[in-house]
Amino acid sequence: MPVEKHAELPAAALPAPGHPFNLGTKTIALVVRQNTDGIAEPVKSIVDFLQVLGHTVVFEAETAAHLALPGVRAMSPAEIGAAADCAIVMGGDGTMLGIARQLAPFDVPLIGINQGRLGFMTDIPLERMLPVLAQILGGRFKAERRTLLEGSVLRDGKSIHVGMAVNDVVVSRGGGAGMAELRVEVDGHFMYNQRSDGLIISTPTGSTAYSLSAGGPLLHPTLGGIVLVPIAPHALSNRPIVLPDSSQIVVEIVRGRDISVNFDMQTFASLVQQDRILIRRSPHTITFLHPEGWSYYNTLREKLHWNEYPSGEGKLS
Repeated sequence: MPVEKHAELPAAALPAPGHPFNLGTKTIALVVRQNTDGIAEPVKSIVDFLQVLGHTVVFEAETAAHLALPGVRAMSPAEIGAAADCAIVMGGDGTMLGIARQLAPFDVPLIGINQGRLGFMTDIPLERMLPVLAQILGGRFKAERRTLLEGSVLRDGKSIHVGMAVNDVVVSRGGGAGMAELRVEVDGHFMYNQRSDGLIISTPTGSTAYSLSAGGPLLHPTLGGIVLVPIAPHALSNRPIVLPDSSQIVVEIVRGRDISVNFDMQTFASLVQQDRILIRRSPHTITFLHPEGWSYYNTLREKLHWNEYPSGEGKLS
């Protein structure tokens, strides 16, 4: 049975009990990070496990190119979007970002198994993947909706490039260039001219990525916000600001050399003066399926190495 669409629901508001995802056998896509040592055995164990449960397993095309298994069909992301009830992603957050952008228009839920280093979005440990997958596929999960950004590069009023971002849109100078000067408008209102190494426009999901490294705030994923974070601004008064996610943001290149814009690390270079980047919330969202008991705060504490004093030991008196 196909996954029910929930475009009208706010972020992180998907129901779990009684959701159609809980019922019957499923078509499940498997997306695996390439060139990962020792990954073939865990992939085969997942495929065998899912097939024993009666599910149909397909490989994303690039996964199939380096991990082909007999009887497992390869599909393009568009074919997965049309046919799959969910996708299991084995890798790090970069692998998740890549497939999430491609599947966002189809509202295919994503399950992340961490084969990377940090893993904010791929949160199931490899050693526990089979029992956790059994729980999730049996309907015991926590579903979480995340927003995306979409952007368009305008030159002389015409769109010359479009992109989508789960984490962020970043306008930045080249490695050997001087500062960039950027003019920023929000909803048609001039906000500031900024001289800096660049500007990060981030979703709440991206607030734990580059934005955080540049001094931006952490945004809970359910917040309807877009955060603007200057990168090494010339004026210390240029501080991060959180805008409503209904905002339409325009970044104009006033001056600078070798300036580029990237959407989750997908780069469009060769920006010139007077180019404008129009950024707004995408109409598409992505849905993560987490294990029962999953907590965003537990993830932050684990991944950011925040100290824990569960018994009161170590606290300052």
